Amino acid sequence: MKIAMVSEHANPLATPGSVDAGGQNVHVAALSRALAERGHRVTVYTRRDDATTPTRVELCPGVDVVHLTAGPQRHVPKDELLPHLPTLAEGLAAAWRFDRPDVVHSHFWMSGIAALDAAAERGTGHPPVLHTFHALGSVKRRFQGAADTSPAEREQLEPLVGQRVDTVIATCPDEVTELRALGIAADRIEIAPCGVDLSMFQNDARPAQRSGAFRVLSLGRLVPRKGVDVAIRALGLLREQGIDDVELHIVGTGDAPAGASGPDAETTRLASLAQSLHIADRVRFLGRVPRDEVPALIREADAVVCTPWYEPFGIVPLESMACGTPVVAANVGGLGDTVVDGVTGVLVPPQDARSVAEAFARLRADPALAAELGAAGRMRVEARYSWDRVAARTERIYQRTLQHARLRMNRASSAQLAEAAL
Repeated sequence: MKIAMVSEHANPLATPGSVDAGGQNVHVAALSRALAERGHRVTVYTRRDDATTPTRVELCPGVDVVHLTAGPQRHVPKDELLPHLPTLAEGLAAAWRFDRPDVVHSHFWMSGIAALDAAAERGTGHPPVLHTFHALGSVKRRFQGAADTSPAEREQLEPLVGQRVDTVIATCPDEVTELRALGIAADRIEIAPCGVDLSMFQNDARPAQRSGAFRVLSLGRLVPRKGVDVAIRALGLLREQGIDDVELHIVGTGDAPAGASGPDAETTRLASLAQSLHIADRVRFLGRVPRDEVPALIREADAVVCTPWYEPFGIVPLESMACGTPVVAANVGGLGDTVVDGVTGVLVPPQDARSVAEAFARLRADPALAAELGAAGRMRVEARYSWDRVAARTERIYQRTLQHARLRMNRASSAQLAEAAL
């Protein structure tokens, strides 16, 4: 099967944790690799954000990344890309005239617009389009309010993407509920979760019990909605209780203005918060970390914290569980589905620093419990979230969508013949 992935801003070659680079980049790259390992040919189409980048780059055998020029050949924040989508759609259509994919799988709402417009050029013979939203504007507005930087058009256009594509692939049951609220029919929604690379994120290389402070790790792009400040406030509460041997290591960066040499605004805000709580010596900002160094950081941690305001799915808890490290996660979105409270980690109410502090204190005081949660986490991801399992499920969804598309084409052809015979 020839598969076209469309990921307009999330280039699978980008370093996760950098500007506009996070779980979607990881998802697209890993799913593409896993599908290629199952014998498919995958081409990922993304927007060129650097004039020096080659047009076609091999990600791995069977997967190529194609950079299409759409707007300035530099980084443009994803919320400013909407005006460039017609050009991106033209580039996709041109590529597909000579190399027609069997299926198109778009990622994020703007990719969906470009993919649908490009596919429509072929009329009734267009390849079916499947779509994964990764994040929904309706949820973002609910939690961020006036701080939401999405273009105003998203409110109308995003539901149309879900209503026009052949199949929407949700990542968890919570997302299905949100999609239904947008007017997307249940029979057009399938579920395939995010996955984790079990060969990269392993638990057999965990170091012997480390001496010193109880170390908590936070991973991901630094934006307010990720709730890293909740973890910092939790450390402040522990210090007030006389527990001052818990440290927080933060991996990732926030959005910095082009050409800026100093720390980004969110890193500055978080550092100021730690200073005001008198725990600056217990909070370390590691910045961007190469992807291949992340598993070791997770294994060296005593716990991984993930406390966003909301999260459509969340890959970090899976990576933590794969490494045998217990997770403290906010019970929001997909996190409540992947993390089993008291079995693979600890679920806490969103934006609740006191509950996070209690979870840290509990794991710190009971290493045996922490080890038990970590071992159970590894078993859970092996059973449900390997990329091979996710790719197999996604492959079946592609096949069902292709079958339905062929049936519709046959019915349309029959109707045209019947009309011509009259």
